[in-house]
Amino acid sequence: MKAMILAAGRGERMLPLTRTTPKPLLKVGGKPLIEYQIEHLARAGFVELIINISHLGQQIEDYCGDGARWGVAIDYSREESPLETAGGVVRALPDLGEGNFLVINGDIFTHYPFEQLRQVFVAPGAAHLVMVSNPPQHAQGDFLLSDNGQLGFRVAQEVGVTYAGIGIYSPSFFAGLADQKLALRPLLDQAIEVSSLRGEFYAGKWVDVGTPERLAQLDAACS
Repeated sequence: MKAMILAAGRGERMLPLTRTTPKPLLKVGGKPLIEYQIEHLARAGFVELIINISHLGQQIEDYCGDGARWGVAIDYSREESPLETAGGVVRALPDLGEGNFLVINGDIFTHYPFEQLRQVFVAPGAAHLVMVSNPPQHAQGDFLLSDNGQLGFRVAQEVGVTYAGIGIYSPSFFAGLADQKLALRPLLDQAIEVSSLRGEFYAGKWVDVGTPERLAQLDAACS
């Protein structure tokens, strides 16, 4: 199974740090965020990686290279300007192959055991998402997760769970979409409507490293 790390965003919430450094190369405990992800993926047996790049992308390519020092093979999906999450995946589909694949956001820090996702069954046109407890900045969450793993809409004042930025997708989940800027959320909503979006809950370490303040807090905890 191949894995894709989303690393093309401009990191506007992380300004001014991202004026000169792409967010995935910002350091936590002396190591770039993306390096933690590559190491975790390699240990879990994901040895074919795709990284999409745009904003200051050459820095990411120069740092990660072909992945040999981690025992993986890295290919790059280049975007003239960031295509957002779904658009980035659509651009990379030819490199991701015909099988199901893992997608992970490049701006999270987690101890999630990626190896267990290799055993998850995802039907054609479907997806399986990892959900976490709601962080303070997203207190209501994204979706409701049922006891049987079905994801549903969160309505009114209900409190749901938050998408961790980790998921297994069928290639046909993105079938027929044009190569253009495209957000992921509308596709997830469509999948809920036809009961093809499932998930699991992860209670371990997970941080959305979205602001300089959260980066500093995480860095202090890891140093």
